[in-house]
Amino acid sequence: MTRTTTGSSGGAPCGQRLVCPGCGSSFTKPEDRFCPRCGVPLVYAPGPNATSTVSERHARARKVKPQLAEGELVRVVGAGNLAEAEFIQALLLEEGVPSLLRRSAGFDVPDFLAAGPRDVLVPASAVSTAREILLQAELIRADVDGAPVAPGRLLAGLLIALALGAMVVWVATQLVR
Repeated sequence: MTRTTTGSSGGAPCGQRLVCPGCGSSFTKPEDRFCPRCGVPLVYAPGPNATSTVSERHARARKVKPQLAEGELVRVVGAGNLAEAEFIQALLLEEGVPSLLRRSAGFDVPDFLAAGPRDVLVPASAVSTAREILLQAELIRADVDGAPVAPGRLLAGLLIALALGAMVVWVATQLVR
């Protein structure tokens, strides 16, 4: 019976090389967890008989920049349907920004499936980066901040429009007489 010794990282074989999947740099210390050059989590180098099968989930996780994955989720943009939302999500992931999709309010019933609008959410630390990416892709405008209109301003605008409409009707009836 052969026995494998493990390093101080809690289960990693001693002497096994760590590599950065982003830049290919090699590391031998088992306490190294992230590449100092590109910040990507290190992985163990495959053995001579290992096949290189990385799941889609692991491949996506390797693209995420750790500094952009902190904080509460914030809505950065809305998409018209699932396909558009997934396109935006892939665009953000290519730049290292993690994101999450959710059905917009009012469309959260199972009957809609892929139809209906979606909200794209990112962590608070990635909001400015995500907005820059979406501005460059011309998916959002720079002059729209996404803030809802204040109820007082909306009421004042409606009252002014109603008063102007009433004046136009009154002038029209005076001219007809």
